[in-house]
Amino acid sequence: MEESDVEQVTLALLDSANDKDPVVREQVRKSILTLGKQQPNKVLSMCQDYLVKHPKLIVGHRVVILQTIELILKTKIDDISYLKIKSIISLASDEMTRSKDVVPDWQQAASNILVAVGNKYINDIMEEILSKFQPGILPHFFVVQTLSSLSESNVYGMVPFLNAILGTMLPMLGMAKQDNMKWVFSSALSHFSESILEYLANLDKAPDPTVRKDTFSSEIYAAYDILYCSWLQSRESKLRLTVAEAVGSMSHLMAHDKLEEQLPKLIPTILSLYKKNTEHYVISKSLCQVLDASVNMGSRVLEAQIDSLLTNLNQQVCAPVDYSNPLTVKNHNEVLRCFSILANTFPDRLVMFVLQKLENSNERIRMGSLAVLRHLINSSTSIMESKKLLILASIRQPLADHSNKVKKRVVQVISAMAHHGYLELEGGDLLVKFIIQHCALPDTYYRPGQRPSDPEEVTNEALRSMCDNTLHLFTTTVGRLTDVLWPMLLYYLTPGQYSNATAPLCKSLTLLGTKKRASQEPNFNIDFNEHVNLPSPHILMVRLLVNGSFPFRSRGHGAPSLSLLNVISPNIHPNAETLWEKEIPALLSYLEESTPETLDNKKWEESILQFLAKSLVAIADDKWSCQLAVEATRYLATYNQSLEEKSFLYRCIGVTLQQCSNKEVVQKQLQEMLISARHNDAIERAGVAMGIGLCASSHLDATLAKLDDFGKSDAFKKASGIFSLLKDKNDLDVEKMKSTLILCYGYVALHAPEDQILSRIDSDILRSISKHFNTKVLGIKIETKDLTMKLSLIQSVGLIARAISTVVRNQGYMFVRKQELMGVMMDFIKAEPTDAMRTPVRHLVMTTCANLINLEPALTENENFDMLRTCLNGVYGLPPVNTPDKDRGKDEEVLEPQQREALYKDTFNALQELLRNILARDLSPDGLQSVFKHIEEWLRSGQGHERERAMNTTAHILEFYFNNLHVKNMVTFHNLGSLLGRLAPRCTDPNPLVRRAAIDCIYTLLYIQLRYEGFSLDYKDDSVERLITLRESMDNPDHSVLYKTCSELAKIISKRLPQQQLNTLIFMLIEGLVDSQSNCSRASSVLLNTLLKNRGAGLQDLVSEMLEVLHIRLQMISEEQVKVSVAQSILILATQHLQTVINTLISYPLPFDSWSCEMWIALGADSKLASQIMEMLMEKLNIMVPYVDKKESMMRGGLTKVATSHPLAMTCALKEMMLNGQSQEAVVSLFPQLFSSLLVRLGSSVGVTLPKDINSSGTHRKIPTKLSSGFDVCGVAVEALRILLARAQLDHVVKPLDQEGAWDKMKDPQQHITGVTLLARAMAKHAGPRLPAIVECLCPCLNNIYECQRVTITAFFSELLNHHVVTELMMMDVLMNNMMERISDPCCTVRMLAVRGLGNIAVGSPEKVNKYAKELLAAMSSGMEEKDDPGKRITLEAMSGLSKVLLYLDKKNVQLLVVYIFMKIKPFLESENDEIRCASIMLLGNLSKFGSGEPVFKDQIHNVLVSLLLHLSDPNLQVVKACKYAMRVCAPVVGSELITTMFQNHLHGDKSLHYGEFINDLTKYIIQDFPGMLNFYHITVIQFFKSSWAEVRAGAAMFIGFLLGNLPEELFSHINMGSVTKGLVMLLQDPDPVVRVKAAEAMGHFH
Repeated sequence: MEESDVEQVTLALLDSANDKDPVVREQVRKSILTLGKQQPNKVLSMCQDYLVKHPKLIVGHRVVILQTIELILKTKIDDISYLKIKSIISLASDEMTRSKDVVPDWQQAASNILVAVGNKYINDIMEEILSKFQPGILPHFFVVQTLSSLSESNVYGMVPFLNAILGTMLPMLGMAKQDNMKWVFSSALSHFSESILEYLANLDKAPDPTVRKDTFSSEIYAAYDILYCSWLQSRESKLRLTVAEAVGSMSHLMAHDKLEEQLPKLIPTILSLYKKNTEHYVISKSLCQVLDASVNMGSRVLEAQIDSLLTNLNQQVCAPVDYSNPLTVKNHNEVLRCFSILANTFPDRLVMFVLQKLENSNERIRMGSLAVLRHLINSSTSIMESKKLLILASIRQPLADHSNKVKKRVVQVISAMAHHGYLELEGGDLLVKFIIQHCALPDTYYRPGQRPSDPEEVTNEALRSMCDNTLHLFTTTVGRLTDVLWPMLLYYLTPGQYSNATAPLCKSLTLLGTKKRASQEPNFNIDFNEHVNLPSPHILMVRLLVNGSFPFRSRGHGAPSLSLLNVISPNIHPNAETLWEKEIPALLSYLEESTPETLDNKKWEESILQFLAKSLVAIADDKWSCQLAVEATRYLATYNQSLEEKSFLYRCIGVTLQQCSNKEVVQKQLQEMLISARHNDAIERAGVAMGIGLCASSHLDATLAKLDDFGKSDAFKKASGIFSLLKDKNDLDVEKMKSTLILCYGYVALHAPEDQILSRIDSDILRSISKHFNTKVLGIKIETKDLTMKLSLIQSVGLIARAISTVVRNQGYMFVRKQELMGVMMDFIKAEPTDAMRTPVRHLVMTTCANLINLEPALTENENFDMLRTCLNGVYGLPPVNTPDKDRGKDEEVLEPQQREALYKDTFNALQELLRNILARDLSPDGLQSVFKHIEEWLRSGQGHERERAMNTTAHILEFYFNNLHVKNMVTFHNLGSLLGRLAPRCTDPNPLVRRAAIDCIYTLLYIQLRYEGFSLDYKDDSVERLITLRESMDNPDHSVLYKTCSELAKIISKRLPQQQLNTLIFMLIEGLVDSQSNCSRASSVLLNTLLKNRGAGLQDLVSEMLEVLHIRLQMISEEQVKVSVAQSILILATQHLQTVINTLISYPLPFDSWSCEMWIALGADSKLASQIMEMLMEKLNIMVPYVDKKESMMRGGLTKVATSHPLAMTCALKEMMLNGQSQEAVVSLFPQLFSSLLVRLGSSVGVTLPKDINSSGTHRKIPTKLSSGFDVCGVAVEALRILLARAQLDHVVKPLDQEGAWDKMKDPQQHITGVTLLARAMAKHAGPRLPAIVECLCPCLNNIYECQRVTITAFFSELLNHHVVTELMMMDVLMNNMMERISDPCCTVRMLAVRGLGNIAVGSPEKVNKYAKELLAAMSSGMEEKDDPGKRITLEAMSGLSKVLLYLDKKNVQLLVVYIFMKIKPFLESENDEIRCASIMLLGNLSKFGSGEPVFKDQIHNVLVSLLLHLSDPNLQVVKACKYAMRVCAPVVGSELITTMFQNHLHGDKSLHYGEFINDLTKYIIQDFPGMLNFYHITVIQFFKSSWAEVRAGAAMFIGFLLGNLPEELFSHINMGSVTKGLVMLLQDPDPVVRVKAAEAMGHFH
């Protein structure tokens, strides 16, 4: 390559080096650098020349060139001639200093060149720079800056010069008047000092090991003097900081005596800078260096500065640290280093200072001091050793701090202290306590909408989590703490204030205990007498068990508590060990599988109590068990804030007392429990009662005696006793204490030994209850206002009844007080409000009654009647469960929705249990009737929820009756009729739950009847069994299903009943068409339809009116079943008066309202009738005018297509009829005619508007004021077509059309053809056999006068030809002829579609292509030459079609035409139209097989190869795909194996192509295989430099670049470098940055 070309290109690149696009600039720089690496001397010369010749070049441009020079130097400095180096130094020096003013970017770039050279040629650089650094003359800013940078980048090269430099520099310092000069001198001095220190620190590697610190001391001091005395006082903060930084670095180099002399002034000056500057890091760093230097030399004057230093450093360390700003973090660390340095010299002063600050009132100061303390503990271990006790004493103050931020720092300090042996010393336990207190923190409480605004906020959760982790670390990583923590941590388990810390405490104790137990350390066994502060083993066990019973509270303390209990078992009691090792893991694994939602709390608590009982049996130590009971009772008060836990503890005490044989202890503990209990609380009352009940199972007499004593004690005398002291506005009510006692008696009865209980019921238990409940007898109605006593009494009576029924089991025991108690229970229910349920009174009363019912003597009939009425009325009439409770009393609490739901559920379950128990006592038809008569009135209620309740109860009791029935002799089920009469109507109840339950009831009733008739229990009756399938259909609210179910039901019942009963049942169902209950409306409709069937034929004159009335009636009917019947009525009329019905309905206003639609739908129900109607409608549709052209307005020209109303109404009618599923048979038989009619109708509806006077055609009906939105002419036709396909069961056709949005496309005039094409495709694929008949129906329409209809049909036929089904079903000739006729259609859209259809033959029936070769080629050729072709659509179709056809044509049919076609295609390759470009490239590819072996064709391929290659980066993806395809198939013709293989391997449709690599490889192969064509190729490519696509221009530049890069020297003669260079230089000015980048990249290959 000629030198001049490289120069031209480099020059062009240098011109573009300041391109406005950053990507281009970067590529230009890379290319110059590439050329520079190849020919460094040459390119550097050009860069120099460029800068010299363009002295006025803008700064940005100069900078890029200077930066490029620097990069070339950095990478190729060893290849550059010494002379060039010299000239570069001179140039850079000149560029750097030419302007006296400071121009940072430009001069910095020049300075960087000198620094880059200086890394190798330091002497030459110094010679140049020092020539501009003359004594007595103030140097250029960047001269000093360059010296500064050199000292940093080449320490060993520069330090030997520094003495001389400093000597020259010192006098200059006094001359510097401007701040920027002062700044650069200070910065240089700072860098020089750092370099000297680095040099001295690495003397072993240094070139001159004789250099010493004092070599520089005097110069440094002299410089220091000026910096300190003069410049440090500057007003410019940037300068002050740089001077401070320099002074810090210089302090290490100053002579010791000089530094000592300066310190009293220097330190205060540095400290004063803190106030003057916002940026503190540099000051702290400088201060740190000065302190380090002074401490290292053993300064004696530092002591005088210590107070001031500490005060200032303290201010710094207390400043908030912003972790998003690295400088504040660095400053904080430097300040801490200062403290460390001072600690080495003044340990006592420093520690006292820090500890005093811990007491400061300012939060920030306390936080800062703690940070210093932590740092000193960690970093100055030896110095702090003697201060440990002092620190431990002083840390107590911050332990009491209220701020979480301070506490966080305290935790960090404690953590540091733990690792350095502080916590084992006296006072260390307080720090452990602090950590535990904060493990117990509650969650932070925020008021709604309030969130912390302080970013440093430390929430309770964050602090607690930190303390959890700290405690865990103490346990696991600080080995020396083991004996501090064990057993001390046990103390914190029992006080209530630490409950939130239980989980982490137990985990730590478990780890410690496990370790000690495993290694058999003697201090694992705890001497509780020695450790008096620790809770006793009894209290530990109680606490951990209660924790275990509520496992998910206090941050999930259950599992850790049980694990700990297992570990410390030998310390609780040696006998427990074996049992616990077996039992506790089982409890833990059950817990592991549970969540708070899934755990069955009752079952879990029961298992903990069983565990306790087993443990006491295993321990087998009465004295120990008694002690446990005593201590547990004493411990009760701890749980006053956690009543559920307290209630559970009462039960634990009860279980413990069961195991105690010491009567005295038992009595005493019972007394304790009763006296200390807080009777006002329901949860606690229940707990006491359960505990005392459990105790009674072992100590019945003692327990009853104690309860009796307590009942007589002073506590009950309101005026006296301890309770008078407690009286306040909440008055500890004696009623509440009585409630506790009443409940106690109930639980005593439940748990008492079976052999002792009966004798005590009357004499002790009921007598005592009665005494406490009222003063005289239960029989006297005393309305107690106290709900608590009521509930306790109800529960207690229920528990007693349960106890008795468990024991007696048919012993004939007479419970004499049963009636009396029942009466009281009924009074309780009657006293409840009827409109709401707020208390569990009903539920508890019914449960108690259910238990009492079973006891003798039996109730009288009146008592039974009264009880049933009271219970049912008290429950059924309640509002639905989700009704809000409005009329609440002031004192009554609001129930949460979940609580209310649970209360309702319990109440209804209790009612069902009660009814079962009543029925069980008289299981006969009369017994059933006695219960049912109370329920049946609720079945007729107007309220759905009341009917539902009654029906569910009925189903429940009937099922119970059937399951428990034992028929001994034939009995008449005499009330079957009346029961069915009540229940059958409910099978169509609006409430589906009532419907299902009603069917269940009838099913059960009929089987009860069968049992009474003598059939066995397991007999199954076929007709009755059908009810099961009917019941499933009850869930379906569809009227037809319910109607059918009713009739089925009637059939089944009629089989089992006498005629008159069946009649009664039917009579109940016939009550009026618009009745709200479905059974009545059904009866009316049956009557109506029967009359019409019998008498309809003679009603000719009334048909129209009847239809009108039905139309009006339909609007009022809401019941679906009745609408079905009305439809039946219309159908009956139509079978008799078809023409009249159609004429009437078709004239209804458009769009049809929903009732008109329902009437049309009804006509589809009978297939024979539907066929007749459809034929009539189609016949008219095919001959009527579909639309008329009207002028848009008088003002504007242009015609609008406006629909005619009759065909529109007929299309609507067809659509509605086909919606009826029963029209299927008719639709299938008429499918071809319907499809054709609707397709043609669709064609003539596109773009057609509705007439303004749509309903003016002489109907007497009122016209709707505004048309329904969404009603449009084309939409109706499309919808009708879709419904037709669905009804003809062509879902496979509909589905793809839905997915592809074809229906909307058919409606859109712009996309109509696409939509019809999708329809034809779906039909061809999924409904082939239907097509011949459709084609036959459509062919005549191709001659219709309406252009729009011809377009639609041609589009349909055109797509059909795309599928082989045309040949299979022998439609090819018909379609082919039609297409050939349409080629000369006056409409160009029809012609385009005809060409498309002919091309499609190649896809659908390739075997037919050669048969029609002549016609096809003629049609396509004329298509490519079409003149009347706006948008080139016909041309495009002709090329695409020819592409398809060529794949199958025999060579003989095409060979002569190849070059002719090729010539026709070529102009289209660069067409602006993407589709045409794509089609022409595809066609070119498809032609290739016909030209193989023809030299003339090979030439043609080479002719277009460049075009294809460059269009591989075409902006249109389809064009790119087409290029890949064409190049792949043309590859064999090219004549190069390498290129053929490469095209076939890399050019695959969807595979991404690395275009650069591809072109690079291709140019190599072209050079290798076609050296003779290089001239042709590069000239062709250059022509594309002017392409209209930027991507193609960029590709052309790449091609040229790679061609040059790969071209061997000897072939350069083939290339016209002048044109190439000129072209690339032009592209470098291209408006598109992508092109400029590629042009610059190509230029990088010029070497």
